[in-house]
Amino acid sequence: MKMEKRYWAPITSSFGNFAAWVDEEGKLLRFHLRARGAERVDPQAERNEAKLGAVQAQVAEYDKGKRREFEFELLPEGPEFHRQVWQALLRIPYGETTSYGAIARKVGQPTAARAVGVANGANPIALVVPCHRVIGSNGSLTGYGGGLPLKRALLEHEARVVGRPFDLFV
Repeated sequence: MKMEKRYWAPITSSFGNFAAWVDEEGKLLRFHLRARGAERVDPQAERNEAKLGAVQAQVAEYDKGKRREFEFELLPEGPEFHRQVWQALLRIPYGETTSYGAIARKVGQPTAARAVGVANGANPIALVVPCHRVIGSNGSLTGYGGGLPLKRALLEHEARVVGRPFDLFV
């Protein structure tokens, strides 16, 4: 069986330097909030900025407030529960936040807020699958793979684009 080729490239943004990976068909496999060490994430992947051009273009549009939803075919790998959580994350409206408990209820596991937190933390396609929009039930910013300053910056950016004051419970 032939292994499908994968590509990666750094993705520049006003929020920082990220990295992304796609398969031969351009399906988004991963999006990391840190570019450092990206070449070691998938040593078989070939660095190819051209193959990641659509990712770079859409992130640039997001940066400028001209894109609220990404238009990629996503191919995240993970357990079924995690994939259910990631699908729920995709339904959080741009510029809004929700809690881990609310996501747990949406996936039919009302007592699984902690498991939602684990799935959120394991999200391989950060930013595009908007795990930054999930906050603590008390309104606190909680863990984020890119760090809490980045999480706050993304939430403030989205609030500004939609014309709302920054409020964690919108």
